[in-house]
Amino acid sequence: MSRLDQRSAVQQPEQSGSEEEEEVVYEQESDNSDVEFEVDPEPEKDETEEELEQLVFGDSAGFRRGLTAFANDQDGEEEDAQADTGLEGLDDADLFFTDVGQANQAGGAVVTTTDDDKTLRSRHPAAWEDSDDERMMVSLASVPRLRKLRITEAEDVVNGREYEKRLRHQFELLSPAPEWARHALGRPASKKRRLSENASDDGDSDIDMDLDEDLPSVAPLSKLLRDASSLVRQSGPGAGKKRKLRPEVIDIQRQKDIPGIQPSAITSISFHPTLPLLLTSGPSSTLYLHHLAPSPPAPTPNPLLTSLHIRGTPLSTTAFHPTDSRIFLSARRRYFHIWNLSSGRVEKVTRVYGQQHEQRTMETFKLSPDGKLMALLGSARKGGGVINVLSASSLQWITQVRVESRNGIADFAWWRDSKGMSIAGKSGEITEWFVLERRITARWQDEGAVGTTTIALGGQHEFVKATIGTDRWVIVGSSSGIVNIYDRRAWLASPPPNAEQPLPSQPKPTRTLDQLTTPTSHLTFSPDGQLLAIASKWKRDAMRLVHLPSCTVFKNWPTSNTPLGRITGVAIAAGEVVCGEVHCVMAVGNEQGKVRLWEIR
Repeated sequence: MSRLDQRSAVQQPEQSGSEEEEEVVYEQESDNSDVEFEVDPEPEKDETEEELEQLVFGDSAGFRRGLTAFANDQDGEEEDAQADTGLEGLDDADLFFTDVGQANQAGGAVVTTTDDDKTLRSRHPAAWEDSDDERMMVSLASVPRLRKLRITEAEDVVNGREYEKRLRHQFELLSPAPEWARHALGRPASKKRRLSENASDDGDSDIDMDLDEDLPSVAPLSKLLRDASSLVRQSGPGAGKKRKLRPEVIDIQRQKDIPGIQPSAITSISFHPTLPLLLTSGPSSTLYLHHLAPSPPAPTPNPLLTSLHIRGTPLSTTAFHPTDSRIFLSARRRYFHIWNLSSGRVEKVTRVYGQQHEQRTMETFKLSPDGKLMALLGSARKGGGVINVLSASSLQWITQVRVESRNGIADFAWWRDSKGMSIAGKSGEITEWFVLERRITARWQDEGAVGTTTIALGGQHEFVKATIGTDRWVIVGSSSGIVNIYDRRAWLASPPPNAEQPLPSQPKPTRTLDQLTTPTSHLTFSPDGQLLAIASKWKRDAMRLVHLPSCTVFKNWPTSNTPLGRITGVAIAAGEVVCGEVHCVMAVGNEQGKVRLWEIR
């Protein structure tokens, strides 16, 4: 049998079975056809159901009525628009009025809006603008800190847009827009003043002046200080009553700090002699000039007036000229700069002719108290050191001081009368040099000196001795932290050992201070000579205040909570007159670039 026959034989029973099933089903269906079923008729709809169906689904008659009513309404609106309203001859100003914010009858609130928004806006809408601000209402009278935003005393409620405008206006009053912001918004920046090209170029001069146009230029001080008369520190003779400080306890109060943090340590701080200006600088090659205004009307305490950046010149010493409007700036370079505040011009002194080999760097200088001379510490040479003296007006070389001291010169200080200076060698030998006669008048040895670091002069004695100055106190600091205080009044009271040596060769210190444990870096006197600040930059919070003439250290300051840090600069100046008394102001700069102020009463 073939496969085809086998497949047909297998499928035949299935076909017969299906036919029988179909017959059975048909028979069943035929049998059920004789059965009769009764179906309930559909109930009729009442009036309520028909009305509801018409409201929900509608009908053809209602749809036609709606079309007819809509056409009639359109025709009526056109007729009303064409009708005469009697307002055709009126101006636009008569058709509208401005709501000035009258009190409503419910709560008596005053709603005012101003459209004189002078805020500079971008071409794109701001992300913070929201249409809901117009519907928001803010009460200015109910919140005490918002009352300053009111224009009138009766004003109370304003909308969100007006509230935002007034907040922006108040912020601009307190924080004026900086120069870079005005430039970014498209306002023309102030044109920098170019340096004068008619400076004298005298070949016979001992100073090489460089007036290259690449040097920065700053606006004159008269433009920075509009009301100069209000900034004068009236602390001259007779301006206030001098009172002696009490020993052991000092009345000191912290003032507002200088705003901002400078990018480097504060290595130089100085006060202006007549104006409340503070000058700070550091290795960041930038000089900052601040106005000391710790209280109103200044919106920002101690604001920054201007700054001067000299590229590639890490500043080490900066100082105001005692009598004119110049600022001297120096770094560890073969040149130094002079910034004239009255004209805004910056001059560059490149070298001192004839002294190039000994004056390789000009990083350390000091101006005489009368402003006539400038002393530059020369490069150390074997067995001693050199100080070059220049004229502060013409910047010409005048004379030179040579000191034979082991390891060179550590520090020097001008006498109060500007007739000489005291020079401290690193080996502890102090040299008194008389500038008028250009000779050394005395030499004496600091007791116990193991490495002298600093020297300072202060106070005034009644014995007028031209060959050693009129300063009473001589303070000498050492690398071990020991500070010796010498009283020249005691030296002059006793007869001199000989005419050539008016001072004892090995005097005894009046007091020795051992509060510092690291090398002494700063010795600063107050203008009246009653206060001495000693500090060390090698340890945190290493600073003490000393009372003179008792030579005692104040016990109540600094405390453990006084934020000093590593001190890198100290300056004390006679502050403003308060209640007939002169209050001193002390500025302390640290390694973090912060400048903090204290008032000493």
